[in-house]
Amino acid sequence: QVQLVESAGGLVQPGGSLRLSCAASGSIFRIYAMGWYRQAPGKQRELVATATNGDSTNYADSVKGRFTISRDNAKNTVYLQMNSLKPEDTAVYYCNAHVQVQSSNYYSTYWGQGTQVTVSS
Repeated sequence: QVQLVESAGGLVQPGGSLRLSCAASGSIFRIYAMGWYRQAPGKQRELVATATNGDSTNYADSVKGRFTISRDNAKNTVYLQMNSLKPEDTAVYYCNAHVQVQSSNYYSTYWGQGTQVTVSS
């Protein structure tokens, strides 16, 4: 019913920048929140940043001041601008959205397929 398509990640040098995007499509009535999670090898998936449709944002402490999440509600798209990247930011990044689909009174959670971000010299 709902698909989340993420942009490609990539290989970035430490201190570099990268911007991810994620577009939601399908039978969408309303999106409450969109966000990004990441999972490094051998670790659990963790929250990176979220943004509600009320423009409220939340960041993991490890990325505060370096990453910025933003949304284009008209395009059902969320962005993650990542600056001052560190090797410990290396992970698969997943887009996440809480969506109310058409003909439903409930929100459901959807995930993108994940995109690899590698920070290395």
